[in-house]
Amino acid sequence: MPELPEVETVVRGLRSSLAGRAIVEVRFGKTDFVENPGEIEQRLPGTRIANVTRLGKFICIGLSGNPPDAGPAAPGSSLYLIIHLGMTGQLTIIHASESIAPHTHGFFVLDDGRELRYTDIRRFGRMLLVPESGFSEFIGRLGKDPLEIGAEEFCEYFGSRRARVKALLLDQRVLRGIGNIYADESLHRARLHPARIAENLTKKQLLALHSAIRKVLAEAIRFRGSSISDYIDSQGKRGEFQLRHRVYQRDGKPCFRCKARIRHMMVAGRSSHFCPRCQPAPQTRRRSKRAL
Repeated sequence: MPELPEVETVVRGLRSSLAGRAIVEVRFGKTDFVENPGEIEQRLPGTRIANVTRLGKFICIGLSGNPPDAGPAAPGSSLYLIIHLGMTGQLTIIHASESIAPHTHGFFVLDDGRELRYTDIRRFGRMLLVPESGFSEFIGRLGKDPLEIGAEEFCEYFGSRRARVKALLLDQRVLRGIGNIYADESLHRARLHPARIAENLTKKQLLALHSAIRKVLAEAIRFRGSSISDYIDSQGKRGEFQLRHRVYQRDGKPCFRCKARIRHMMVAGRSSHFCPRCQPAPQTRRRSKRAL
């Protein structure tokens, strides 16, 4: 599933290619992943793409509510097309005359002869239209952005929670954008076992985790994300960060740091990869005989 670095890479490509373009037509094939497809087909033609941003794992396309030749948008007329790529979703920009790839379900025809196409084999993605009046509420349901939260705030935010640190990293209501790949990679760099309880971590450990998250995400963005399965960017290119993974899907292989064999276990319902030597398991408290 595309995570923050992959979504950020797609967003940067879309932003450079779509800003200022007008949408002239919208067509859908299958719509089981789209909320109110008729509304999107009716309201988007005649709007102009003002910006493209990222909200965690969501792609947010800001739209001016006026026709292309009508000048600045009137107050309160903005719309936001929100897209989640799910597990296999892809957004690519190609000329309208090019052949249509299998499983292409969304066509956003632009005023320059190109199309923004949405392709999704499994259709686990999501697409919805949010008015400006509901945008704050939508954002409010998401957690902090891991690239924006400061170190002290992160320590307070995480350090008071009695939950496994891997589960917290995956919870989009806590931090938005991190998934299984970058949770495992960040915990390894911070030398923290995925089953550690957040409130039991020292401030030094929390600061190390905050630093590791930021470094891993920044590096992954620089290498245009991880292409594990279906991920490609808006130009159809694969990422390269999968070549730099230290633990994710490397179970049985030697740790680059200490040469111990990478292991995996289930944490928060997800397969978690870690080095048993660099990331020692939390010690379990033995019950006293009196308690027995």
